[in-house]
This record gives sequence, C-alpha cells and structure tokens, in this order.
Amino acid sequence: MAARPVSRMLQRVLRSSVRRCSSGAPVTQHRPGEPSRTAAEELSRRRQFLREHAVPFSAFLTDSFGRQHSYLRISLTEKCNLRCQYCMPEEGVPLTPKADLLTTEEILTLARLFVKEGVDKIRLTGGEPLIRPDVVDIVAQLHRLEGLRTIGITTNGINLARLLPQLQKAGLSAINISLDTLVPAKFEFIVRRKGFHKVMEGIHKAIELGYSPVKVNCVVMRGLNEDELLNFVALTKGLPLDVRFIEYMPFDGNKWNFKKMVSYKEMLDTLQQQWPELEKLPEEESSTAKAFKIPGFRGQVSFITSMSEHFCGTCNRLRITADGNLKVCLFGSSEVSLRDHLRAGASEEELLRIIGAAVGRKKRQHAGMFSIAQMKNRPMILIELPLMLQDSPPAISSQDPFHVQGIRHRVSFSNRMSTWWKGCWVSRTPPLGQRWSNSPQRHCSSHLDSDANPKCLSAVSGAPATPSGPLPTSDHLTHVDTEGRAAMVDVGGKPDTERVAVASAVVLLGPVAFKLVQENQLKKGDALVVAQLAGVQAAKLTSQLIPLCHHVALSHVQVRLELDAARHAVGIRASCRAWGPTGVEMEALTAAAVAALTLYDMCKAVSRDIVLGEIKLLSKTGGQRGDFHRT
Repeated sequence: MAARPVSRMLQRVLRSSVRRCSSGAPVTQHRPGEPSRTAAEELSRRRQFLREHAVPFSAFLTDSFGRQHSYLRISLTEKCNLRCQYCMPEEGVPLTPKADLLTTEEILTLARLFVKEGVDKIRLTGGEPLIRPDVVDIVAQLHRLEGLRTIGITTNGINLARLLPQLQKAGLSAINISLDTLVPAKFEFIVRRKGFHKVMEGIHKAIELGYSPVKVNCVVMRGLNEDELLNFVALTKGLPLDVRFIEYMPFDGNKWNFKKMVSYKEMLDTLQQQWPELEKLPEEESSTAKAFKIPGFRGQVSFITSMSEHFCGTCNRLRITADGNLKVCLFGSSEVSLRDHLRAGASEEELLRIIGAAVGRKKRQHAGMFSIAQMKNRPMILIELPLMLQDSPPAISSQDPFHVQGIRHRVSFSNRMSTWWKGCWVSRTPPLGQRWSNSPQRHCSSHLDSDANPKCLSAVSGAPATPSGPLPTSDHLTHVDTEGRAAMVDVGGKPDTERVAVASAVVLLGPVAFKLVQENQLKKGDALVVAQLAGVQAAKLTSQLIPLCHHVALSHVQVRLELDAARHAVGIRASCRAWGPTGVEMEALTAAAVAALTLYDMCKAVSRDIVLGEIKLLSKTGGQRGDFHRT
C-alpha cells in the first residue's frame, strides 16, 4: 500500500500536462488533418496506460487464498418489470422497504471506496436495473471514477432500446441481456408479460451502437429450452453476439432439481454434433466462461459452468445487494451490512476493515451442487438479475419462432426486427415435428405433421374401437395384487420398443366464449396457447398425477388445438412418443384432459355452460398386445 502516494503523484503530474479520461489515462487531443482514433483504439490505449501505472492491489480486497477481487456487482433495485415464473418463489418475494435500500449517494460512496482499493469493473444489476429512474445518472457518476475501466449492466432488455443511447453517452461500456427463449409465445408464458419484441429491439440497438460483443445470457433447463441451443448458436453466424449458456443453479425458492440441469458437456456435445469444427478460445484471466467459436461466424458461444465445473479458484467477484449487504460468494448465505455501518457514520478506514474481514472469510470454493440446493440463500431476484429457473414451464419447440405469429392475430413483431433476424436460423431437420403451426386458421399446436389431417380434431361421435392386429386383453386388473391392494406393474422384464399414443378431447364453449377465444380477446390471455402449454406440461408430469403410472422419459409431446366453428367448440389432439418398456397412452390422455381443463379455466369467467367431453384414446402402438386404432 506504500506505493499508493507515488502513484497519485504520477497522476497529478499527468493531470497537469495532458488531457485525460476519468480513469487517469491520457487522451490525445485530435489535431486537424490527422485521422481520428476509433473508440476501440482509445479504450485500448486507456487500458494499456492503466496496466502500466497500476497501483499495488488492496490487501482489503485480497482473500486468504490470494484472490484479488477487482470486479464488483451492485444491485440497484429488487423490483422488476417482468414476473418471471423462474425468478421468484411461488409464494412471492417480500420486497425490502424503500428506506432500507441503498440511496444513490450510498451506492456511489461504496463504489468510490471499492474503486479506490482496486476494483476496475462494476456491473449494475437488479431486479431490473433499467427501471431505476436515475440509472443514467449513476452510470455517469461511476464513469468519473479514476481507475474504473468497465461499467457494465445486466438487463432483461425491456427498456434497453429506449435508454441505451443515453447510457452509452454516460459511459456504459458493456451489456448483458437475459433471454431464455427465441419463441415469443414461450417468452410470454415464462415472464407473464409481453415484451419479446422489445428485448429483440434492445439487442438490435446495442449492435447498432457498436457494442461488441453483445452478451446474451441464456439459462438452459431440461424441458424448457434445451431444444433451442442450436438456434441460439446460429444467431452468432451473422451477429456480433456472445451467447452464454448458463447451467441452471439452485437458489432459495426455485425448486432446483438436478435432473433439470443440462450440463456444460451435454450442451457442448449437442453443438459439436452440428458444428464439429467448433473451436475453443483461450480463457481470459478470472473469466467465468468457457468460450468457443465456429470458424466464419461473427460471434461466439460461451458456457457458464457454475455447477459442473466451478471456477472458484479464479473468482474475483464481490456483490452488493440492493439493501446494502456485501456477499463475497453468490452461493454463500453469509452477508455483512455495509448500509448499516455507513448510516452509523463509519469512517472509510472502518468500512475497509469490515470489507476486508468479510473478504478474508471467503472460502476456497462453494459447496457442491447438491449441498447448495439444501442451503438457505436469497432468491435470485434479491441478489441480482434473475437467471435461475423454477419448476420448468413446458417445452415448446422452436424451429422458427416467428411462425408463432400465425397462432394469434394480436401478436405483432415489427418487419424491421423480423428482417434483421431472418436468415439466422440453423438449417437442420427438427426433432420429431418440433415447430409451430402457421395456418391462417386460428389454432394452436406444438407440432404440425406435413400429412396432418386438418379435420382430425373435428368432433367425432363415439365410434367403435378397431384393433389393427391381435389385441388380447387381460381378465384381471393389472394394478391390483393378489390380495386386492393397489400395486404398480413391474415392467422390468418387458422389451424396450417405440411407444406412440394419440388421445383427443372436445370442449364445447358456447358462442360467446368461442368468439372471444377465436379473436383472442379473453382478459386472461391467449387461451389456446396456455391450454397447449398446459397439455405439454401435463404429459411430462403424468406419473406425478396418476399414482401407479410409471415415469416415462418422453422423446416427443404434441398438443394441437383447433377451433370448430360449427359447434362453437375446440378440438384437442395430443400425442406422445417414447422408447421404453411401457406405453404412453396415459400421458396422451392426461395431456388432452388437462388442456381441456385449462380451456375451461381460461373461459369460466365468460360462461359456466362449458362442456368437456369425448376424452378418449385414438391410437396406441408399440406394445406387446399389438396396435390399437379407433376408427
């Protein structure tokens, strides 16, 4: 620390002889006739100067393992303008009273202290930081701090296009945008708000203003969006994006389940099957990301491997929550209140001792993923921008997210944005039928077969079942043991075969509710989309709903809904596919039934005279007893 006065003397000499930027790095005045430097060149010169004139790093920010903490994340607010299902616990999050949150002056006071001790990067988070009214002023004030090289922000992107020009002028130098899906309908389902097009416009604005790379954070979770990996990567072909796939992490209230986590190696294997030429990039010092690039692509792909391959050994991050608590580890439950000490009149030296003690207690590494899941910690919304997922919303296919516009008339996506993204999708054969319907007739489908019969969902009177082969039936109930007690069938000795089942249901809405559904005017939202999502989710949860059903790893779920104007009804057709020793007819029937129930729930405020009926199995193939088809 003794070298600090020498460094300050050097800065005063520089201050007197040359114009400089807020970090202390000299800025050459542009002379007429000389080519002007680009912003990137000027930033490079500034960083070089800071490296050459760096002061010894603060002992207060160096832990007992020698890690120097030069990166500070500050949460500006606990509030958010979205209501993501995966962000908060199901029962909601009690927000801190305004009086207990850090004021702007307290934020800047702490930032100045940390930068003075060696922090050279600050990232502003939330909640959603861009809903804070004075966020532009905070960025401008931070930009004046000598020694601060990078000011970043992590945002959900809703307000980004509107505020980014002001933020850039104030000094914002890095942007991370959270986006977990490229399917507009899935986006709306996850966040319970519209806004997909605003996020896309924010990404477009960031590229337009020269940010490179624009980082896009995507938490990957099995059953939610792992089918979109290739589509996200394809965006980097023509755009300067760094798509960052983040392993799903446990936080208080998010019902973490190991089975829902898609590991880095699994994601990487998926990418390498499509692009064998994928190249690993050198890792930057203290980086949390493993970066890769496809030759010829403008952007890159990264993986944040917090769960499967932690990076604790090079961690240089500290966090200050919106209520002023210092967290030295994202997964740690211990915190120390800097706010309370500030308001009690603590001196700079006293604050440094408190910070130094907290940093000194930082452990070598966080606990393993299963231990973390049992630890008490804040919900992510109360630490910083939500990244972690709750119980998974249903999988929705994503081969072409823009085709979802054909599902409902009210969804609009600007031609400019559509043109911008056009051509960025990877050309590949989708997994069994993973694409949205784009028929001009209003209907909703999680899959559309090329040979699908458009009348297949029309109401059909009870027709006799016709087996397509020998179909011997049992003369006793297979789910009851010899003593009459309920028992699960042992399928251990059955061979694995491809199992497919299709079921249907009909919901008679009546003319009023039918018209509102047809025109998508229900106050609750798009009834067809919500019912389709519920059906897919129900298929995956059948074994949890029906006690003696085996859990089946479904390889494909399709739920299709179509309007029948003649009967003021909605026809539902659900199909499920799996490879295993047991059939999937219960999954198909559950999907159809729950989709029908969801339609009732969406429409019950309009009419109680809604009839659910004709729930039946249409076909079943792959079992030992032969195939079944209802004609």
